[in-house]
Amino acid sequence: MALKISQLAQRLGLSRSTLLYYEKQGLIRGKRLDNGYRVYSEKDLQRLTLIQKLQAGGLTLKECLACLDERIDKALLQTRLAELDAEIAQKQASRTLLAALLGEGDLKAWHESLTKEAPEAHLDWLQTQGFSEKEALHLTWLSKDMNEHDKFMADFMHIFAPLTRWAPGSEADTLKALAAVPLTPTRILDIGCGKGLATRVLARHTQASITAIDNEEGALAELQQQLQHSGLSSRVSTLCASMTDIPLPAASADLIWAEGSAYIMGVEQALKSWRKLLVDDGVLVLSDLVWLKGDKDPEAVAFWQQDYPAMTSVEARKAQMQASGFEVIGSFSLSNEAWQSFTGPLAARVDEVSTQLAGSQALANVQRELDIFSRFLGQFGYQFFVLQKRG
Repeated sequence: MALKISQLAQRLGLSRSTLLYYEKQGLIRGKRLDNGYRVYSEKDLQRLTLIQKLQAGGLTLKECLACLDERIDKALLQTRLAELDAEIAQKQASRTLLAALLGEGDLKAWHESLTKEAPEAHLDWLQTQGFSEKEALHLTWLSKDMNEHDKFMADFMHIFAPLTRWAPGSEADTLKALAAVPLTPTRILDIGCGKGLATRVLARHTQASITAIDNEEGALAELQQQLQHSGLSSRVSTLCASMTDIPLPAASADLIWAEGSAYIMGVEQALKSWRKLLVDDGVLVLSDLVWLKGDKDPEAVAFWQQDYPAMTSVEARKAQMQASGFEVIGSFSLSNEAWQSFTGPLAARVDEVSTQLAGSQALANVQRELDIFSRFLGQFGYQFFVLQKRG
């Protein structure tokens, strides 16, 4: 059976120019008739069909020809198979991400990687997606999944709202840090004050004017009530604002206080941003979660790499502080009392709501964190740092 080039092209689903190229490469051999038409044989058709089947396996045209003329090169096929497996895995990963972005999957690992590798860009992108800065910060450090954020935060707040302390701390440790401050403060900014436990200690033990700053309106409202009851409201004002963009002029304070809050925006970024709010020789006091020992349990390391990837040692944190224009003039670890005042009531609250919040990711996260605290505290802990601004 003789086939014109147009017929051969139609049978194979190829263009005329492709067939002419194949003929030039010697894959087929057309016969020119007396009338000038070129015709091809059934053998040409089948040879090209075989080549198409081989190309479907990812082989190049040159490799297909080698397979036609010689025994199959199994090493070559194994290489092509490995490449194909890698392409399939990449495409599956791409599909999984696209589905998750459409709300059909878990985005936790994706958000965690961005928090670690591109935190500022990630935060900006979340706000572009419609999250407020407050919501974006909560998502970055707490829910870690934009699809489940609202449910997670509702459960999280249900757990924590009745608690007095939302992080480890004690009046004794606050006073110990205050005693290390080498000046008599007149203007204090308490950044990330929460319900104002430290704020009230500072108000009772200094004569300074204090601005308590947080982005949780409910926490600030509770603080204002407590201040009125204790007669301290005349020297303490509240400011609902993001710690990443505090609407105050430079040199607004001679003392900045930040217990357990700097990690939210990143300690290094906090040092850079808050330094300008201090007067010359002003003091910044902050506490941060750090590694206290060189020997660390792998389970604890894996947990904190996921929950606080920027966590580092005391010495590494001090080096960052010095590089940011501060002198470290004091440092100590939070006491066991400070931890017990937080973990005890939290554990009791978890037991109280465990049935009501069964299956909650927020509850599971808090339970996991309490377990890590109970087994590995001492390898890590909160560290107070008292820093003085250098000129």
